[in-house]
Amino acid sequence: MRVLVATDAWHPQINGVVRSLEHTAREAELLGAEMMFLSPQEFRTVPMPTYNEIRLALATPRMIMRRIEALAPDFVHIATEGPIGILTRRACIASRRTFTTSYHTKFPEYLSARAPVPERLTYAWLRSFHNAGGGIMVSTATLERDLEARGFKRLMRWSRGVDADLFHPRPTASLNLPRPVFLYVGRVAVEKNIEAFLELDLPGSKVVVGSGPALASLKERFPAVHFLGSKEGEDLAQAYAACDVFCFPSRTDTFGIVLLEALASGLPVAAYPVTGPTDVLADATEPVGVLDEDLRTACLKALELSPAAARRFALRYTWRESARQFLDNVLIAHDIGPVARRRYRLIRRRPVASAP
Repeated sequence: MRVLVATDAWHPQINGVVRSLEHTAREAELLGAEMMFLSPQEFRTVPMPTYNEIRLALATPRMIMRRIEALAPDFVHIATEGPIGILTRRACIASRRTFTTSYHTKFPEYLSARAPVPERLTYAWLRSFHNAGGGIMVSTATLERDLEARGFKRLMRWSRGVDADLFHPRPTASLNLPRPVFLYVGRVAVEKNIEAFLELDLPGSKVVVGSGPALASLKERFPAVHFLGSKEGEDLAQAYAACDVFCFPSRTDTFGIVLLEALASGLPVAAYPVTGPTDVLADATEPVGVLDEDLRTACLKALELSPAAARRFALRYTWRESARQFLDNVLIAHDIGPVARRRYRLIRRRPVASAP
C-alpha cells in the first residue's frame, strides 16, 4: 500500500501538520504501508507574504503530474490547500484519480486575522476544494460538526497521538525560573492569540517556546516573558517537564498536538472552551485541564490538578492508532471492497514490532 501525500507544510517548518505527517508515516511503515511525500523541497520556492518562514513551491501542473506518474502511488492524499495541494488536486481530477484530503487549519479565521477577507468567501473556496475528493479527514468531533454545517461532505475522523517515550515527567528538569512556570509552545503568530496568555497577571514565570513572525514584536512588548525560541526532540521535552501548567490561548486550532505533549509530560492544561481543547479533554475521567473563558482563572485552577492524571490521560493517544485511522480512511474513501481490501491489509494484520 503506497500513499503519496501532497503537502505544502514540510521541513524546515515546525508545526502540527508536519509532525502529524512524520509520525503517521513512521507508524504506517510498521503497519505495512509506505507514505511518500510531495513537498516544497522538490521545487524552487518563494517566501509566503507576511510569513517568510513558510516557503511556497513554484511548481507547474506538468511538474506535479510527472511526479505523480513517476511515483505511481496506489492512493493520493492532499494534506494542505497551498500551491502543491491545489496542483495535485488538479492533476488527480484530470486523470480521474480519487484522492482524500485533510482539514488541518481554520484557514478562513487565520486569513481574516491578517487581511480583510470575509470568512464566508474563504469557506466557499475550501468547500469546493475538499468536496472534490473522496473523503475529508478531520481531527475532532467539534470540527466535523462545524464543517458539516458549512456544507463539507464525506467527513472522516483522523485523531492524533503523542510520543510518550519522549514526552514524560522529569523530576530534575528545571529552567531555573521562579515557580510556578506557565508554558506556551507553538507558532508565534497573530492567529495563535498568544497575547491573551502574555497579558495575564500570573504568579511565577511565563515561558514561550517557538518562533514566528510575531516573535520580535512580542519580545519588545513583554520583556518579563522568557522566550526560548524553537526547540525539538529532547530539548523540547525538557522544556515541557520543567514547567507546571500548559497554557493554550488559541481559539482557532483544530486539535493541538502540543496539548498531548504537555499532558504526557505531566502538565495540566489551561485553555478556552473551544474546538481543540474541548475535544481533546472531552473523555477525561479525572480532571487534567481547565477550560474557561477567563484564561487566568483556568491557569490558576490548573495548578491544583494532578500531573500523574495528566500523564495517564495522554497515554490513551498513540500515533499507532492515528496511523491506523489514516490508512483505513484512505481505503474507505476509495471504496475498496472486501476482497480487494485484503491486498492492502495482509501485512497490517501481522504482529508488528514496537516503534523505536
